[in-house]
Amino acid sequence: MEKILILGAGGQLGKELASALNKLFDTQNIILSDIKPLEDAGFPTEIIDVLNAEQIIHVIKKYQITQIYHLAALLSAVGEKNPALAWNINMNGLMTVLDIAVDLKIKQVFWPSSIAAFGPNTPRINTPQFCVMDPNTMYGITKLTGERLCEYYYLKKGLDVRSLRYPGIISYSAPPGGGTTDYAIHIFHEALKHQKYTCFLSENTELPMIYMPDAIRATLELMQAPKDKIKVRSSYNLAGFSFTPKQIAQEIQKHIPNFQISYQPDFRQAIADSWPQSIDDSVARLDWNWKHQYDLSEMVKDMLVNIQKTL
Repeated sequence: MEKILILGAGGQLGKELASALNKLFDTQNIILSDIKPLEDAGFPTEIIDVLNAEQIIHVIKKYQITQIYHLAALLSAVGEKNPALAWNINMNGLMTVLDIAVDLKIKQVFWPSSIAAFGPNTPRINTPQFCVMDPNTMYGITKLTGERLCEYYYLKKGLDVRSLRYPGIISYSAPPGGGTTDYAIHIFHEALKHQKYTCFLSENTELPMIYMPDAIRATLELMQAPKDKIKVRSSYNLAGFSFTPKQIAQEIQKHIPNFQISYQPDFRQAIADSWPQSIDDSVARLDWNWKHQYDLSEMVKDMLVNIQKTL
């Protein structure tokens, strides 16, 4: 039986991942951790600073951990405000986890990359799995460097580490966490509460996104795939659908006719302009049979229904 540790479980992805894992494993076999206490988690919890190797080692030995999902990171917009902290948490935290995983013979490690690893000279339409990657944000730089580290630890140390390049992840159950794609979550809350929203990106800024249920399913399918099927040890491209702020607003207006959107681009516009508009994830589809289920219309319907329940 697997014993799973989720580092950085207090973020957007961690809570959803824990719930999905709970359908496969007993509650007591899923350990959630974050740098701050996790209240009402429903799982065993620990306080862990990912820069503190002793804390990580203690928890691994305490629960006899076999798998680690290392989600702790500073996201794009927050990272630009404090690049030194972003480098320290994102890079030194990852290397600490990878070293411990090798030393303690952890069976599998998952680490999330991002479309932020691409850059202004990356092909922006149907961005391929292998291409120019020249990120110009600290978050993106740490993601590209992290990809190289993950592949290095697989090739040189035999660590079964797996990764996905997530696009923007849209979820109704967790608040925005400081990312450039967070407008696509905030817009629903504002539409339902105030029937208006001011977007920090311009109306025609197209970005690749994925709905949380698809993102979680992709993560678990990747981790459950036979080892010989995983051909990419840096990070797999992952895609759902692409849209602009104008397009998602029009889709919301089908359900809330009086909804209005305005645009006041800020510093996040430059970040978005350096990212792809659409992603080619054919390698993931070929290697481990990935296929998304939600499109824009289905996602909008589901988001409105579920956020309405929380208001």
